[in-house]
Amino acid sequence: QVQLVESGGGLVQPGGSLRLSCAVSGSIFDTNAMGWYRQSPGKQREVVAYRSGSGITNYANFVKGRFTISRDNAKQTVYLQMNSLKPEDTAVYYCNVVPPRNYWGQGTQVTVSS
Repeated sequence: QVQLVESGGGLVQPGGSLRLSCAVSGSIFDTNAMGWYRQSPGKQREVVAYRSGSGITNYANFVKGRFTISRDNAKQTVYLQMNSLKPEDTAVYYCNVVPPRNYWGQGTQVTVSS
């Protein structure tokens, strides 16, 4: 059974940093690209970044140069290091395979505000 558990969100001031983690259980980790998505109130969920098992990464333009995705295959965990956070980064962040399937977890809230 697949389970995705996100953590690491919180309240941070503009310009601050957070590191999100996503613990993956089930057999999806080794054979799929893993990504981070986010959803703000009133907006559709959008892809933030993803990383394949071979290390290929891709970032949305609005986070390039600020966010870094990584994965620890031994721990079946995906990370998202977020630096230089902006108020517009405020959202619930989720991880999932790419393209996404119906494995959505509860997400982790990130709030960027002074």
